[in-house]
Amino acid sequence: MEPILAGLTGLLVAAGVYLMLSGNLVRYLFGLVMLSNAANLLIFVAGGLTRSAPPLIEAGQKVPAEGVANALPQALILTAIVIGFGLFCFALALAYRAFYAMGTAKMDDMRLAEPLEDTAK
Repeated sequence: MEPILAGLTGLLVAAGVYLMLSGNLVRYLFGLVMLSNAANLLIFVAGGLTRSAPPLIEAGQKVPAEGVANALPQALILTAIVIGFGLFCFALALAYRAFYAMGTAKMDDMRLAEPLEDTAK
């Protein structure tokens, strides 16, 4: 199962990079979300896939029983999901404001702050 999920992670990264390089602001945001999901899946796969018991310590014990699942990748993914959602909301608001101010979603047409190229050279 891990090689399949690793391949899926690679496909998500490739699709995310392709969308981010398209030059359209909406596609860029979808690519950003795909890269965020690929990073979450990568952490999940790197943590290892096991069918183990939850990491709970029984009453009177000091350590959990043998064969428990690792809770660290799950906590990291949960944190990454929250941060990724916050980043997506901020980027969506920024993209909406940029579209409202400039009237286009094409990134090449949003180059108002850059100087014009000198064609006389």
